[in-house]
This record gives sequence, C-alpha cells and structure tokens, in this order.
Amino acid sequence: MVSVSEAQHDRFGKPKALDQTAVAETPMVEIPAGEFAMGLDGMQALQDERPQHRVWLQAFFIDLHEVTTAQYASFLAATNRAAPWQWDTVDLTRHHDRPVIGVDWSDADAYCRWKGKRLPTEAEWEKSARGMDGRLYPWGNRVPNKDLANFALGARFSYSQVLMPAQSYEQGKSPYGLYHMAGNVWEWVQDWYAVNYYDDSPGQDPQGPELGQFKVLRGGSWSDLPKYLLTYGRFRLPPETRNSYTGFRCAKS
Repeated sequence: MVSVSEAQHDRFGKPKALDQTAVAETPMVEIPAGEFAMGLDGMQALQDERPQHRVWLQAFFIDLHEVTTAQYASFLAATNRAAPWQWDTVDLTRHHDRPVIGVDWSDADAYCRWKGKRLPTEAEWEKSARGMDGRLYPWGNRVPNKDLANFALGARFSYSQVLMPAQSYEQGKSPYGLYHMAGNVWEWVQDWYAVNYYDDSPGQDPQGPELGQFKVLRGGSWSDLPKYLLTYGRFRLPPETRNSYTGFRCAKS
C-alpha cells in the first residue's frame, strides 16, 4: 500500500483547503439499552434478513452523521495513511461537509480507532436506524422520496453532484435523530457477513460471525433504488473494496 503522496499532503496546506484545526467533532447520540426487533419475517425479506428476532443491546453511542471529507483529511494529515480512492477530486472548501468515500473496511476501522471509537455492530446500526417500532425506513414506513433521502441518482460519481452534506434531509432522520441512515453512502459496520447468521445469532449484543469473506454494509447509497434503503436490509462486500458508494460512521461503547 502506498503512502499519501506529497501532492496530496500539499493539498492540506493550500489556500483552498480547510484549516484542519477548525474541523468540528461529530456529535454522538446515545442509544439506550434495551431490546428491539431485528430483521423481518415473510417473503418481503431476503433469506439473509430472516427471521425477525429479538436482540438486546447495551447502551452505546453512535455518530450523528457520516464521517466527512474534512474529518478524514485530519486523519490523513495526522497518520500518513494512504488516501482514499478518488481523493484527488476532493476540494475541501466545497466538499468538506460531504461524506468521505473510497475507504475500505480497514480504513474505516482505523479512523474510528484513531478517534477512540469503533465501527458499530450490525445490530447497533439497525437499532439506531430503526428504533423500537420495526419501521421499514429511518423516518417511518413511507416509500422514499427526494425530501427524505439521497438515492437513485444513477452511477456517475462526482463529489459535488451526487453526495449531500452529512447533516441534511431533516425529514429523513432516524427515531434517534441520526442523519442519512438511508441513502447518501453505504456504511461499513463491524461484522463479518454470513447468510444464515440470524438463524442462531446471540440474543444479547451480537458481534457477527468470527470470520468471513465479506464485511456487512448498511443503509444504501446515492446510487441505489428504494429497496436498498430499508432499515433491515443487508449488503456485503470484500473488506478491501473501495468505491464511490461507501463511507461509514463510528460508535462507542
């Protein structure tokens, strides 16, 4: 893996780059301890989303919004980690509030650890998006529209044209007030993926399978159709994947 190039480091010092000392911390929201219904029963659900089962989680904190380019730039400047895919197209004066994309699972994990946090578990992510009432989308059961989420914009990527600020779509927030738990970018979570994990997963604080070929992502992206924005929907990718659809947020015990 190559290190961040000198040109990329220069970007942080150019006039059009933000003052990295002024980058705001992401507020965190406390999700209270308790039980919720995870997954879905019936033919509306895919095989890996069944059966619906009760899960009890300890209280935890989760980021109010997805990690932004400005926040990730601070991480790069401090750690010399390799820059994400498409990072050369970032203009921090215009894109500072957009979610970072082009990060693989280990990038997301490393950033969260650098902040003294961690990636949320799949169960934590779903409870944060869904709340206690089993809703289909973060805002309720209404089919997504352009006032609720950023989705269905095709496949042509541009930071300026397809990504929305991490704190936008007020009407689309989750029951706990979280932004973009549907659309904008897919979000890496902690867990390895297994198609039949719900068949015998623990009833308290599940951590996912011990090993796997894929990591789980949640929430859908700017490119996806409404069926990928469901609160119980599961997606998987190899952990080394970097693309224009995927970002993350952090959690903390």
